[in-house]
Amino acid sequence: MRDVLAVLLAGGAGERLYPLTRHTAKPAVSFGGSYRLIDFTLSNCINSDIRRIFILTQYKSLQLARHIREGWFLLAGELGEFIEVIPPMKRVHEDWYLGTADAVYQNLESIEVESPADTFILSADHIYKMNYLDMLDWHRENHADVTIATLRIPPEQASRFGVAEIAPDYQVTGFEEKPRHDSPTPSVFDTAMISASMGVYVFKTPVLRRLLLCDAEQTRSSHDFGRDVLPRAIQQYRVIAYDFRDLNDKTGCYWRDVGTIDAYYDANMDLVSVVPEFNLYDQRWPIRTRLVQQPPAKFVFAQEGRRMGVAIDSIVSPGCIVSGGRVVRSILSPAVRVNSYCEIEGCILMSNTQIGRYSRLRNAIIDADVSIPEGSVIGYDPDEDRARGYTVSDTGIVVVSS
Repeated sequence: MRDVLAVLLAGGAGERLYPLTRHTAKPAVSFGGSYRLIDFTLSNCINSDIRRIFILTQYKSLQLARHIREGWFLLAGELGEFIEVIPPMKRVHEDWYLGTADAVYQNLESIEVESPADTFILSADHIYKMNYLDMLDWHRENHADVTIATLRIPPEQASRFGVAEIAPDYQVTGFEEKPRHDSPTPSVFDTAMISASMGVYVFKTPVLRRLLLCDAEQTRSSHDFGRDVLPRAIQQYRVIAYDFRDLNDKTGCYWRDVGTIDAYYDANMDLVSVVPEFNLYDQRWPIRTRLVQQPPAKFVFAQEGRRMGVAIDSIVSPGCIVSGGRVVRSILSPAVRVNSYCEIEGCILMSNTQIGRYSRLRNAIIDADVSIPEGSVIGYDPDEDRARGYTVSDTGIVVVSS
């Protein structure tokens, strides 16, 4: 364990992921059957031997706090290790968190009590595998005040990211949040690509403090790391880029921001192919979560006509019962019940959902604790789905929530 602290930003409302965030914070949204989004960043921390972790919460954080309390109690407090959930406390002013930078600013006192030499700032809702200590070594070897993890992306995707301009010595000389022009700066790591910020930063802690104090004094600041703090850091300090080293063991780098319904759906579907794009089964870099006590999954046939319960190219979590239905290329979270004569294709069924007999569901996300009535047809006619009050995404993914 190095002299380092990780601060996870987990307070976002996730408005673009609504209605999945109607009742909970975005980092607590279910993913891949048994996981929550925050599990991937936390697993990266633990696998990287970073064992002092603050989680800054705000929006509808009860489910998230319970998930951390009941599933992430593996550290030893007597050794100075901890995962600590910190809600907003209005320590320095009367506002709730005004942005990502303000969230950390309001908790500077907690950070300074730990006296870390370097502090990681991490988003709690991205899907990727990364050894943060490799980045820390790069940060220290290059005598950086701030290091930004960057990902190589095609230039046409620049408007979705913060884009870094990087000199040959890897120093960041410019940073533009979501540029709209047609000429983003080529990456020093690959001139056919550009270097986009991953939302993973490491600061010398005294530098972080000075930058946040300065930002807090700016009346026109949005108090955001990408929009405000990093551009100021580039002008005043030595800021270095770290090229993302993916531990997913695939041909391409895997990093996903699941900030929209379509991005969230696509990332889940990455898990169910025969050779999944994101590998959950690599024991060298395990993804941990809260394991709810459930019986094993069960597949049974319907009495009438003896139709078999079957799941193909799917993830089926503990506690699920597929009773005479057919599940294809789908993800079933714990305690899902699929009843007789159902056809489920390309769906994400969250915990405790019940699918009534003779229902047909396609390209749908069914939120936790939802019961689908017998004979329902969802995902075949977008107009009918909207008329029933369901959310339909730009690509036609249907979300049914409670």
